[in-house]
Amino acid sequence: MSKPVKANKRWIWQLILLASPLLAILISLSAGSLDLSWRELFAILLQGPGTDIEQVIIWQIRFPRALLAGLVGAALSLSGVTFQAVLRNPLADPYLLGVSGGAALGAVTALTCGFQSPIVIPLAAFVGALTALLLVYLVAQAHTCSTHTLILSGVMVGSLAAALLLFLLWRAPADATRQAIFWLAGNLSLADPDWLSWGWLWVGIGFLLLWSQSLNLDLLTQGEETAADLGLQVGSTRLILFVLAGALTACAVALAGLVGFVGLVIPHICRHLWGPGHRLLLPFSALLGSSFLIIADAIARSLYAPAEIPVGVVTAILGAPFFLYLLRRKGGDL
Repeated sequence: MSKPVKANKRWIWQLILLASPLLAILISLSAGSLDLSWRELFAILLQGPGTDIEQVIIWQIRFPRALLAGLVGAALSLSGVTFQAVLRNPLADPYLLGVSGGAALGAVTALTCGFQSPIVIPLAAFVGALTALLLVYLVAQAHTCSTHTLILSGVMVGSLAAALLLFLLWRAPADATRQAIFWLAGNLSLADPDWLSWGWLWVGIGFLLLWSQSLNLDLLTQGEETAADLGLQVGSTRLILFVLAGALTACAVALAGLVGFVGLVIPHICRHLWGPGHRLLLPFSALLGSSFLIIADAIARSLYAPAEIPVGVVTAILGAPFFLYLLRRKGGDL
């Protein structure tokens, strides 16, 4: 377990982290095929929404997308913190329990059936993710719903979803296959901005419920036997946390596709800075995950502008080397 930074430096990191989402949004607003200087950006922001092309791009396209990226990043980071604590596994990520496979299967099913609506695709992905989570629970319930059976059930459901997904892609027309692959790589452009309010409400409720379980998460990191000895109802608490984390993952995947490494790397950074206490770890992970994905999306839109690469590619390029660095630095002990 990484030790937190010294107390006299912690407040500096807290201030930086609190300001990071705002800075990330400003960077995202200025980046893209229409490259704006900071002076031009602030002038447009002071003018407010309008009909000029620059105002339309900033207020109607880039700003909602930055908020969407922040929402997805926060949801994935919260899920990653929860899964790593409950499973006591630093390699656990939000896609562990087959949620990603179910969401991908739902979205690709909608695409191959000819649905192109920005409302239908996220809804189908959300239903698929929750269905996969329900199947995992029903299978694991027959074996006392232990940590190992939950993981094995998730692997089984994910493998089944992957097989059905490959079959659908094999049968789908070429156009639908290309769009499905783009979605599977992580893509924020297909989401409807009208979903923002519902998404933030869903993630906000999920965060509050997880934060109320901070002490229970701290106990679970000490091991199931220790937590039970201290009076925790391990089985029911673990189930509640799995459902909450799975629902947050389902929301993120429904809105942005499969965006990797956010829920895996961000909790490690925050745990190193603030320690394992979840009362701080949860909100700080949400803030940092939000900022990280907003910047990653800005890079995805700017690197080959006016073309756009999937944001999941950027998060993998940024996240994988950092995670390998952590493994090397800690000798494999995260």
